[in-house]
Parts: sequence; C-alpha cells; structure tokens
Amino acid sequence: MSATRVLGIRRYDLNGWLFIAPSILLISIFLAFPIFRSLWLSFYTGKGMMLKFGGFANIIRLWNDPVFLNALYNTVVFFVVQVPIMIMLALILAAMLNNDRLKFVGFFRTAIFLPCVASLVAYSVLFKSMFAVDGVVNSALMVIGIVDSPIGWFTDTFWAKVLVILAITWRWTGYNMIFYLAAMQNIDKSIYEAAKIDGVPGWARFFYITIPMLKPVILFTTIISTIGTIQLFDEVYNLTEGRGSPANSTMTLSLYIYNVTFRQMPSFGYAATMSYVIVIMVALFSFLQFYAARDRS
Repeated sequence: MSATRVLGIRRYDLNGWLFIAPSILLISIFLAFPIFRSLWLSFYTGKGMMLKFGGFANIIRLWNDPVFLNALYNTVVFFVVQVPIMIMLALILAAMLNNDRLKFVGFFRTAIFLPCVASLVAYSVLFKSMFAVDGVVNSALMVIGIVDSPIGWFTDTFWAKVLVILAITWRWTGYNMIFYLAAMQNIDKSIYEAAKIDGVPGWARFFYITIPMLKPVILFTTIISTIGTIQLFDEVYNLTEGRGSPANSTMTLSLYIYNVTFRQMPSFGYAATMSYVIVIMVALFSFLQFYAARDRS
C-alpha cells in the first residue's frame, strides 16, 4: 500500500472522528460520567456532601429498610398487573381499528392515542377530580348499583394501586396500539384471505396469524413498557403529591429515590444504590422476555 493511500485513509478516519467528536463528548459528559459517578457514590454513606466510604453498607441497608422493600413490592405489582393488561388491550384495540370498514376510524385512532401526549399535570388533576369521594366515578358506580358507598380511591391501599394502574393504562395503551396498528397494516392481506377461504374463524386468525407475525413488535413494546413501569414516577408523584400515599401503598422505587435525594435529608449514596436495583430489574426482566420470545425452531 502506497504512502499516499495510507495518508488518505488516515485523513479519512481523522475526519470521521472529528465529525463524531462533539457527540462523543456530550455523551461522555451527560451519560457515561453520571453512570460511573453514581456507581462510585453507591459505595459511600452519609448525609448531604458529608460522604465517607462505606463499602457494602448501602446494600445491607436496603434489606433492612421497610420503605424500600414496600416500594420494591409495589413496583413489581404494577409491572406484573399493568403491563400484561396494557399489552393485551392495545392488541385488541389495534385489531378493531385495523378494519377499514369501521366508520370514523381516524377519530377513534386519534382519541385513543391522545392520552400519551396529554399534559401529565392536567390529566392528574382531572383524575383527582374524577376519582374523589364525591367525584363522577363514584357517583356513576353508585347509580349503576355496583357499589353502595363511595370508594376511597386515595385513602384505601388496594384501590390506590388500582387507580395508579388505571392511570398508566389510560395514558400508555394508545402508544402501544400505534405500533401494533402499523405492524398489522404491513401484514399481507392475502394471508387472511387464504385463511378465510379455508374456513379459519376470526379469533383463530387473530391468535395464529396476527399475533405470531407481530412477535418482534410485541417484544419491543413489552420491553419498553417494562422499563417505563419499573421506572414509574410521574403518575404516582402527581396523584399522591410525592407521598406514595396512603401508607406508602403506591410508593415506587423511583419515587423513593427522589424522596431520599430531594425531599428528605439527601443521602446520595443510598439513592445511587437504589437506582442500580432498578438497573438490575430492567436487565433481568428484559433478558427473561428476550428468552421467552426466542426462536425455538
């Protein structure tokens, strides 16, 4: 290889590195550095800036902290209950709205998608009003005869969890539905026509044609929904004003990390340790989902 060619290749490589250098610098400052800094902090104990090396003291503290254990339990409950409900509901809605013969299909698609772009504060205020003791939800339930007395959505530990699950499902179902709807519209219609000719009923076409062909999209939405639910913060913070009430029944890991860092006497090392619990949970659940969805052929 000639010297001119070598110098040309090196100049080409140098130009490439110069183009991506700003991005690498920004990623290093705002992503890589905080990750390693938080890992370093997780081995330190103390309040505020009065930190001292504590080894694994924060890890030991986790398993002796009832609020953390409660937040971990609540986070897992929200994940186990809400994610499957939201995924199945999004699939059903996408299948229904994939029908071109349905009137006002554009309106319905937009209406179901709108909650995920709605103002978080606005819809939290709306939910507080709707689910108040004298709100429209309790009034409707009593008129229908489902309940005899108002439900304490914000005072009962069980119904508070239900309210959070309803809020997340209402907000994010339409987001997942759009992915499924786009994927369904890319499935060759001749496959469904052949199945109809063979006498395959509608429910069988959905379970044995639609769902298998949506497998990569379902895996993607399940993983991003898992990550979002394990990091759940916004809905709980706005609905309970950051308290995770009643009796910490809606406290999540992200909300507890926020409280430990900003609302209480700051304990940055302990908060960093809890943040890595979220990292481990996301990695574990994502791996299990990839493993369950692997190609067994």
